Amino acid sequence: MGDTLVLLNARAGTLIDAGAERVRQALVSSLKGRCARTDILLVKPRDLIAQIRLASQSDFSTVVVGGGDGSVSAAVNSLAGTGKTLGVLPFGTLNLLARDLSMPANIEAAIEALGAAQPRKIDLARVNGRAFHSLSGLGFFSQMARAREEVRGHPFGRLVSVGIAAMRALYRTGPFTLDIRTGQHREHVEALAVLVTNNRFTPSWRRPVLDEGVLEIHIAEHADALSKLRASANLLTGSWRNDDDTDGIRTLTARHVAIGRTRTHAWAATDGELYRERIPLRYESMPGALEVLALP
Repeated sequence: MGDTLVLLNARAGTLIDAGAERVRQALVSSLKGRCARTDILLVKPRDLIAQIRLASQSDFSTVVVGGGDGSVSAAVNSLAGTGKTLGVLPFGTLNLLARDLSMPANIEAAIEALGAAQPRKIDLARVNGRAFHSLSGLGFFSQMARAREEVRGHPFGRLVSVGIAAMRALYRTGPFTLDIRTGQHREHVEALAVLVTNNRFTPSWRRPVLDEGVLEIHIAEHADALSKLRASANLLTGSWRNDDDTDGIRTLTARHVAIGRTRTHAWAATDGELYRERIPLRYESMPGALEVLALP
């Protein structure tokens, strides 16, 4: 792994619950013998992205990030094309990339796995020049990201918070007209949501292949209120893949897609972070764009 820098979100609940010093010692033990040099930094959340950017310009050959999907997405953006290797410790809620790299959810097990992980190349995707590791969504998905921020820290716990966020997002989501272009294919569609994923997800939101070099574009078309509710539930659970009655959810596969609408900007939720993007949104696959540490 060469010289390794480990950046940990100091306020992550996972780290606090496990004990920062205990995590530090476990990392030293796990990486001993694999790294010529190991630096471990606990970083305040507001400083984490800046530290990741500095790491991309440093002499460390491997950068390990302990954080959620948003922190990992910042690392993906900074490290893509630098020749550095990214390691991920799952400190977030969904941890989509960490799961696909077979990193355990338990922090002690994840640290042990990090010591055994091997480098491999994976695909990234890009929207309007910004790299992302898993998915980017419009409509219902951007409203979901907005609502999740509003209910973050809700006193009734994470599951209740997710339910409240979903209901707020559903209430706020209305139909919008899009122009979708993939290669020679072009269509106008009235949709409730569009989700673009980097490679193909299974119904359980896992990717068996991380280097297929494709995008999937899932379109939830506008329908009546009941179908809107069912479609939103299916989008969150991925269950439309196993259901013949898909409530108007269609899937396209492409290496690049342009999504336009009458407005000049649109909100997009990309790897859990909400961005104001310029229209048209241009998505493309980036095959083999990043080296990561993964279990076989």
